[in-house]
Amino acid sequence: MSDARGRDWSLYVHDMSLFAENVLQYTAGMTQSQFVADRKTFDATVRNLELIGEAAGRVPEPVRAANSHIPWRQIIATRNRLIHGYLGIDNDTLWNIITVDVPEMIEGLRMLRSS
Repeated sequence: MSDARGRDWSLYVHDMSLFAENVLQYTAGMTQSQFVADRKTFDATVRNLELIGEAAGRVPEPVRAANSHIPWRQIIATRNRLIHGYLGIDNDTLWNIITVDVPEMIEGLRMLRSS
């Protein structure tokens, strides 16, 4: 299944995995307060979270429906909140996304990619 650009959906899943790994690499060994104080890391991490959501939105609905172990709607909604700045995400929520949600998502994406 390809999108309008002729790009297979599995490439978007691969992109999501790469962006998620970036998030973990950028924040490795940091505390939440260090993360918030390091503006370059903060900005780069938020950008990669936005890109994860953008790629998730390009995965076809039938693939998302068949892989409900991945929280697609939440991922896409997070991207929208980050990119548009409305209903901003506070630092505690953002840190939870980085430390809990992203590692869980990586596992879900691995399951999808190996099936």
